[in-house]
Amino acid sequence: MRLIIKLFLGIVLGILVGFVAPESLTRIIVTFKGLFGQLLGFTIPLIIIFFIASGIASFGKHSGKMLGLTSAFAYASTILAGILAYLVARVIMPMLIGVGGETAGESAGVEPYFELAIEPITGVMTALVAAFVFGIGITRIESPTLRAFFDEGKEIVERLIWGVIIPILPFYIASIFAELAADGAVFHTLKAFGVVLVMAVVVHWIWLIVLYLSAGAISGIHPFKALKTMLPAYFTGLGTMSSAATIPVTVSQAKKINVSEGIADSAVPLCATTHLAGSTITLVFCSVAVMVLSNQLSMPTFGMMFPFILMLGVIMIAAPGVPGGAVMAALGLLSTMLGFGETALGLMIALYMAQDSFGTATNVTGDGAIAIMVDQFMKESAEELVAEEVR
Repeated sequence: MRLIIKLFLGIVLGILVGFVAPESLTRIIVTFKGLFGQLLGFTIPLIIIFFIASGIASFGKHSGKMLGLTSAFAYASTILAGILAYLVARVIMPMLIGVGGETAGESAGVEPYFELAIEPITGVMTALVAAFVFGIGITRIESPTLRAFFDEGKEIVERLIWGVIIPILPFYIASIFAELAADGAVFHTLKAFGVVLVMAVVVHWIWLIVLYLSAGAISGIHPFKALKTMLPAYFTGLGTMSSAATIPVTVSQAKKINVSEGIADSAVPLCATTHLAGSTITLVFCSVAVMVLSNQLSMPTFGMMFPFILMLGVIMIAAPGVPGGAVMAALGLLSTMLGFGETALGLMIALYMAQDSFGTATNVTGDGAIAIMVDQFMKESAEELVAEEVR
């Protein structure tokens, strides 16, 4: 919550500075924005390589039926939630925001004092493939050395995010809004912020109802009673902004809706990494809003967004435990698959971080529905196995 407050203050400060600052100060702000944007671009492949490889390696060889079922349900929920968000955003965003127009372009009217190129160590897709190769490879050869390398690399990148990027992020957002204010595009952008926040939260709850209705149909559990029981997890996720930090509460509440102890203890922590339906809804809404606002980006078609949503479901396993981790992990996809430039990426960060807690709350609450479904399928499999043995 403190980060959200700091980001809000950054937006306000940036707008005020953009309206009253002389050109010399504006050039300093634009220079800072460019430098931090380069650092952010350099960090993206590191997040993908170390977080995803470490996450896959942590699964070990105990992949079994439960792991497969949980991953399948979690991925399906994430993708379907993203498709629902796109269909709603595609219809509503142009009507409520208005297409194109006033957003600052990628080449601002104010030039920076200097530019410094910090090249990433590799491209986004190369980083993703490398992460999967090493992550899966570690589970097969059981190499403690490689496991330690990626775990410690993850810790280093995590410290970079917590110690450098997150503290500077409010100033980066302030610089973006200062530039928008100087270019006269800020009020149109703020209107988009409000629309995205309201619509994302509405679709979050629509998707939670769909998930629990599906879980109830499969298991016979009353869907709305189950959803009510999971509300402590929702509000914990709202406060912590971390699926990982909410695991103890989510596990406890899942057991109260009659999920067996073994499934709750194993499926819920796995869902904290793999089930990111709420974050996907928010990312899709934010990305469509930025594309609607921008002169440089065209209105997204389903053919553009569907591969992006499919990749989000994979790449966001790098997200848990990092504030705004989903948008950080998605920056590479946004630039390579949707054509986002520096200004568009900055707006995405601001849009997403302002409502990250709602996406996290939806993720963890939905984990209860996934656990119900996995538990029911595992029980049916056990009953079939017993019947076969009797025969």
